[in-house]
Amino acid sequence: MTKTTAKKVCTTLCPPVDLSGEAGWTDFDAPALVGESLRFVSGEPDGNRFRVRYYRDGEQQLKARIWFGPETEGPPGHAHGGSMAAVFDEVLGLAAWAAGYSIVVGNLNVSFRNLLPLQQVVTLESRVISAQGRKVMVHGRIYSGETVYAEGECLCITIVKK
Repeated sequence: MTKTTAKKVCTTLCPPVDLSGEAGWTDFDAPALVGESLRFVSGEPDGNRFRVRYYRDGEQQLKARIWFGPETEGPPGHAHGGSMAAVFDEVLGLAAWAAGYSIVVGNLNVSFRNLLPLQQVVTLESRVISAQGRKVMVHGRIYSGETVYAEGECLCITIVKK
């Protein structure tokens, strides 16, 4: 019987990564908008799971620079699809909040296009597509250069305050 083991990328705390934005992007303070509810994805900014930094582009659309660390591993050396879905949930929901809608995510669809290598900084761009009644539709994609790793569609429902 042969035993195979996947090589771990980092066994201790991984070194810092550059999550700088592009020209024309401005820093966006997500916790100031929605509070500490961003703990699952962006709760450990120096950890080995996710590292995230938020921006707004020139059109005021939300962007995120994201690093998928070794604790997000699914297929050997690559991010788990569930980790990518979690990032879409946070970023696309936050995009609706940043556009002025107090929402919860009602439905999230993710289409995976390519395996995402671990410890690579990628961009998630988002765009609020429509708002009708209590429904807000937000689209996004995770990419680096010309490679698209996943695309997401999020139906958000505005919160009714009683």
